[in-house]
Amino acid sequence: MKVMVIHGPNLNLLGTREQTVYGPATLDEVNAAIAAEADALGIEIEAHQSAREGEIIELLHSGIDRAAGVLLNPGAYSHTSRAIADAITAVPFPVVEVHLSNIHAREPWRARSVTAAAAAGIVAGFGPGSYLAGLHALKRLVEA
Repeated sequence: MKVMVIHGPNLNLLGTREQTVYGPATLDEVNAAIAAEADALGIEIEAHQSAREGEIIELLHSGIDRAAGVLLNPGAYSHTSRAIADAITAVPFPVVEVHLSNIHAREPWRARSVTAAAAAGIVAGFGPGSYLAGLHALKRLVEA
């Protein structure tokens, strides 16, 4: 089983960006943790990062022929991108939205995620562990 991991805007700055909110782990360290957990679960991972809304949509579309599901951290696009929400709805596999921080405990505008409404579920607030919990949930969804 192959799972795509798509990291949205500003996640390339992990490790230096607002460590009190996002923690000290770099994107490479987060990807390594995801890959190690995926390996233990017998899942192949393909990780991407993009700050561009259209590229995130194209990545979701490209998974149709090669992925069983997607872990998606759309970053700030989660609050604004109806286009990404439409892409999530359009693909035939489950998408689990993940966030490092608890978006519901931050600024009021962050509490509403238009992309989460299209996703199979959301995991937020556990740092890199959000991705790991999301990976377990995605595996269960695909195997159900």
